Amino acid sequence: MSTALSQSGPVSFLRRANPLDALLAEADRALRVLSGSATAGRPYPATVQEAPDALSLQEKRHAAGLMRVNHVGEICAQALYRGQASVCREPAPRALLLNAASEEVDHLVWCNERLTELGSRPSLLNPVWYAGSFALGVLASYAGVPRNLGFMAETERQVEAHLEEHLRTLPVQDERSRQIVRKMKDDEAEHRASAERAGGVPLPGPVKTAMRAMSKVMTKTAYWI
Repeated sequence: MSTALSQSGPVSFLRRANPLDALLAEADRALRVLSGSATAGRPYPATVQEAPDALSLQEKRHAAGLMRVNHVGEICAQALYRGQASVCREPAPRALLLNAASEEVDHLVWCNERLTELGSRPSLLNPVWYAGSFALGVLASYAGVPRNLGFMAETERQVEAHLEEHLRTLPVQDERSRQIVRKMKDDEAEHRASAERAGGVPLPGPVKTAMRAMSKVMTKTAYWI
């Protein structure tokens, strides 16, 4: 703590930035995300009305499994970009990461709402996904800005592929889920393009392969748990 002095004595106190403050702020954000209390900044994309008997029980379960996977993906993306931004010292890339993280919050809120409509719930392993992704984001950021943004671009590229697959496998009549997934896919494509325009470079082949393998484990697990 530093004190500003005048001839008559201390007049104000200026509090220095404390790394603990940033850590506590991130912990608070993580708790709000994981508890489901986060709110979306944009309207819910699912606007079409759904008949009560539009989906069979089996179709609801399948749609819920896919939306749970999507929700976990947004948990991971939120944590990943927050982790990358936490140690990024370049203002422009940091702002890009934080903006993407903010839109990922919208996505996870939308997915959570759709899960509720389908009579289901998010993954029970979300705290594990969040912690692991945040740590991975911190490590990625230490590789330098071009690789940091390249990691963001590759993440979004792989998410786009997952969402495209979900659009093919969701029940045809589940238009509410489709509206959400289409909007998410559009946003992910813009995040990828933004990272590439900002200087993101392609990642080495083995890194991409490892990312796909980790993603496969996550999606297979989150579908059920």
